[in-house]
Amino acid sequence: MVLRVCRAVLGPIDAEDAWSETFLSAMRGYPDLDPDANVQAWLVTIAHRRAIDIGRSRTRAPAPVANIPETGRVDGFDPDLWAALAALPDKQRRTLAYRYLAGLPYGEIAELMGGSAEAARRAAADGIKTLRTTYPRESS
Repeated sequence: MVLRVCRAVLGPIDAEDAWSETFLSAMRGYPDLDPDANVQAWLVTIAHRRAIDIGRSRTRAPAPVANIPETGRVDGFDPDLWAALAALPDKQRRTLAYRYLAGLPYGEIAELMGGSAEAARRAAADGIKTLRTTYPRESS
C-alpha cells in the first residue's frame, strides 16, 4: 500500500526511495504515535509527504548536460550592447545608467552629475538616439 502511494506520486523509479524514507520516518515517529491511531492512514500520510519531498528535490536539482549552450551574453548583457555603451560619451553613458538601471529621476541625476535636469534629459535622449543607430537589434 505504501509503495503504491509512492508510485502514484513519483512513478516507478523514485518510488523505492520514498518507500524506504517513509519507513525510516515511521520508525522514528512510532513511539509518539497515539495507540488509537489508524496506522495505515498514518503510513499513507508519511508516504505521501516523503514522495512530495523527493519529487521536489528531483525537480530542483540541476540536470547534467554534455555541453553548455552558448548564450552570447556576458554578465547578463549582449557583448554588442557593451561595445555600443562603451562608445558613448561618459556623460551619456552615466546618465543612461542612472536613469534606466537605477530608475532615478532627471532631477536627481542632475544633482549627481552636476548641471540641470534638462541637460540630463538631453544627455539621455542623445545616448538613446546613438544606441538606436549603433546597437544592432535582431529583427522579430
